[in-house]
Amino acid sequence: MPMKKFINKPENVVQELLEGYTLAYPDKVRLAGNNLVVRAVPKAMGKVGIVTLGGSGHEPGLSGFVGEGMLDVSVPGEIFAAPGAPRCLEAIRLADRGAGVLFVVLNHAGDVLSANVTMELAKKEGLAVKMILTHEDISSGDRDHPEDRRGLVGFFPVYKVSGAAAEEGASLDEVLAIAGRMERNMRTLAVAVKTATHPSTGEAIFTLGDDEMEIGMGQHGEAGTGRMKLKTADETAEIMLGQLLDDLEVRQGEELLVILNGAGATTLMELFIVFRRVKQILAQKKIKVARSVVGEYITTQEQAGFQMHIARMERDLLRLWDAPCDTPYFVVR
Repeated sequence: MPMKKFINKPENVVQELLEGYTLAYPDKVRLAGNNLVVRAVPKAMGKVGIVTLGGSGHEPGLSGFVGEGMLDVSVPGEIFAAPGAPRCLEAIRLADRGAGVLFVVLNHAGDVLSANVTMELAKKEGLAVKMILTHEDISSGDRDHPEDRRGLVGFFPVYKVSGAAAEEGASLDEVLAIAGRMERNMRTLAVAVKTATHPSTGEAIFTLGDDEMEIGMGQHGEAGTGRMKLKTADETAEIMLGQLLDDLEVRQGEELLVILNGAGATTLMELFIVFRRVKQILAQKKIKVARSVVGEYITTQEQAGFQMHIARMERDLLRLWDAPCDTPYFVVR
């Protein structure tokens, strides 16, 4: 089946998407330098900057979270591809307001390679930069080897709490510590039921039978841990939540942030039906849903499925989650 997308020339997709995005939210974001997405109004001097990088084609992630209280600069790559280190270094220079920069990187091979080179270049320039990797996908590595785990929608709470801490005037070491605590306290598991196509080539990124689903599918179609016949919403919620609670070792009485992130083609109707069962299970286990969000925060074109994310929320993490922010795709008043 031919690809059906509203694009112009495939080679112009990223440039045109970035232009359109920043034109749509001119009070919040703008393009600067070599296609970097930056805050329309820079952060005050003396505060830590927050920078991230990642391939395009996953909107609103990651540039959708540039703005007051979250990211200062996002470095978008080509479709599903990491940007190069020179642009990341440029972003760090732009984000540096005299207090250093936290560089938040999702654990994918290309992103990590670019980030490591960027850190070497930044060190040579004498820039104050600390890097944190998000790696909370429980399907891609065991608990004893978190370095093997991919970064999925967990970037979102890490941006939120670290961005809030930076806005409050925390030091670079303090912002890094907050980001690290959030990262250690979170887990994600994804499920896919239909593939996406690459918007520049029209190629399917994986294959899956019409009556199948795969638990543990990665952001770019990386193989998961459980291909099976399609289950109901309740059955899927029970399978996924059980694995997440076990891995995070959640206990009765604890408070969780729950995120259901649609992959691009899964409807809100379906996500709310899944969330309903998640809430029921947690109530039965006497685990409190302290905060929850349901929607699309990082997608893969028209892939169908979702990511289920849980995070143990300590008091100060909750406070930072609730702190004001103003970005195109997440606002807290």
